[in-house]
Amino acid sequence: MKVGFIGLGNMGAPMADNLVKVGHEVVAFDISEVRIEGAVRAEDAAAVASGADAIITMLPNGTILNSIYSEVVPHCPEGCLLIDCSTVDVDSALQAHRRAAAANLLSLDAPVSGGVGGAEAGTLTFMVGGSADALELGSPLLQAMGQKTVHCGDAGAGQVAKICNNMLLGITMAGVCEIFNLGDKLGLSRQKLFDVVSTSSGACWSMNTYCPAPGVGPSSPADKGYAPGFAASLMLKDLNLSQQAAAGVQAATPLGALACSLYSEFAEAGGADRDFSAMLLHLGEKQLEAHS
Repeated sequence: MKVGFIGLGNMGAPMADNLVKVGHEVVAFDISEVRIEGAVRAEDAAAVASGADAIITMLPNGTILNSIYSEVVPHCPEGCLLIDCSTVDVDSALQAHRRAAAANLLSLDAPVSGGVGGAEAGTLTFMVGGSADALELGSPLLQAMGQKTVHCGDAGAGQVAKICNNMLLGITMAGVCEIFNLGDKLGLSRQKLFDVVSTSSGACWSMNTYCPAPGVGPSSPADKGYAPGFAASLMLKDLNLSQQAAAGVQAATPLGALACSLYSEFAEAGGADRDFSAMLLHLGEKQLEAHS
């Protein structure tokens, strides 16, 4: 397929690269000078639409997404499929779908889980909202970039699933960091705490797979100085999206709100560009300050 790709950041660049590797013809655009080997670099966003069978976007927020769609959609050929893999607010996702529908184009919202490592390895999970016909057209592209696709429902459902998942991730990581901090203060070995919790009722992904304590459990960003696999700023973005969505439907999410507040504090304290699991360090500093 001839694929336009807009947004070559930490996630978008390896995703586009995987499309090239399996033989798709990729025309890519980013406001930076990032280039993908084997892909043609477009001069502007609208240029990626020329002759495209599909256009994939991976962008920072809903405002930019809809700005890009306003540029691209008028130039899309008949039958072109629009796939947005960004994580944005539900209203923006629905607005993007409406822009596509007004031009008689099929569209999907398909945010991802798996981080930069998953993008590089082609093992992402796609949470998809949109019609079955659109998903059928887009499946070969999603399969080239990931290992699992879940059709969550109609337009916007992928974004709903993504913000719910990441709200839970933010809550559980904060909880895991809290118990390590408490264990530290009470003199318990981090390894012993991991051995107990990872095989008991407290087991969860944040503990078993992505442990925030260095030298404990499988290798994680904690073992690499908390270099971001998933930056705290991105976790904060997703938690803010969850609270925006919750407010819109008056859903009670008190733990989500607390996690959002905690990550906001962590980001303001200088943790924005560290991995979100570095919350453990932040809690340790808070504890020390409380007793100073």
